[in-house]
Amino acid sequence: MSKLFSPLIIKDIEFKNRIVISPMCQYSAVDGFANDWHLVHLGSRAVGGAALVIQEATAISSEGRITPSDAGLYKEEHIDKWQSITKFIHQQGAVAGIQLAHAGRKASCAEPWNGSHQLKVKANGWRTVAPSAIAFNAEDDAPLALDSDGILKVIADFKAAAQRSLRVGYKVLEIHAAHGYLIHQFLSPLSNHRTDNYGGSFENRIRLLLEIVKAVQTEWPQNLPLFVRISATDWVEGGWNINEAVKLSSILKMAGVDLIDCSSGGLVPYAKIPWRPGYQVTFAERIKKEAGILTSAVGLITEVTQAEHILKKGEADLILIARESLREPYFALKAAAVLGDEIVWPVQYSRAKL
Repeated sequence: MSKLFSPLIIKDIEFKNRIVISPMCQYSAVDGFANDWHLVHLGSRAVGGAALVIQEATAISSEGRITPSDAGLYKEEHIDKWQSITKFIHQQGAVAGIQLAHAGRKASCAEPWNGSHQLKVKANGWRTVAPSAIAFNAEDDAPLALDSDGILKVIADFKAAAQRSLRVGYKVLEIHAAHGYLIHQFLSPLSNHRTDNYGGSFENRIRLLLEIVKAVQTEWPQNLPLFVRISATDWVEGGWNINEAVKLSSILKMAGVDLIDCSSGGLVPYAKIPWRPGYQVTFAERIKKEAGILTSAVGLITEVTQAEHILKKGEADLILIARESLREPYFALKAAAVLGDEIVWPVQYSRAKL
């Protein structure tokens, strides 16, 4: 059997292979509510053979949405539709996961196909919040720097969303601390100019994330996996870097986190990112080896042999497929044929088995 199709057990959850559908925003919700688009999008990738399907960045509060069309889990009424989706995913033999997020200063934006510009308060937008009153783009309105009450609300919102996530039926929970969103904004000295206990030193800048992890763990069972996605570097001198990411990952492991989802960038628009196949894999490898924690690799992983090579070299434990899964929802089914692995296809599709 190939490494890509070998199972992996994390706590009480067994993943049938190492292929994961990365959380990808669909910008297709209304006031956070899921609809049939989300069912078909997520469900088809479960049918396609992935072991874990992680739902897109799901807002913990209405003000934490990137756009007005973001998925949400900030009210009780959201639960029913997400439950029907997780049920379908599990019926296909996949594991349903969720990524909880708060966009911070990158909230209140138009959908990508509508320009991604900031929506002003007078134009269907809302006031954004951040660790410091520093805008993402020069033309954006500056966010409101969170005070102590605002920070406590963010923590409470993550906790409440984690409790709802359990009730929906997710088996994996991921905290989004990457891509320039709120938690990442606290981590990086480029966006965090605070002088209180949440700014300045490394220990202060990671404080919010650790408090969120602790709050989430009061609702999320110890027998279910807890992931954290981080940006391993800002790709900017003087910003968050891989050395800090390794140190943070060691601390998160001691705090009970099971896996670090290794991404990068997103904090500032002027970062120069060296886009190339597997350009973030070295971060997953270093964190895995130096922090001694499970990692996932993501970012321009498009080929089956590429994914197998990453796993065989011990550079990561899981492979997250993003845009390639949009082009090929049945990536895992085809990958098994490429690698010569015998896997179970959905009975409805078995007559087309490769």
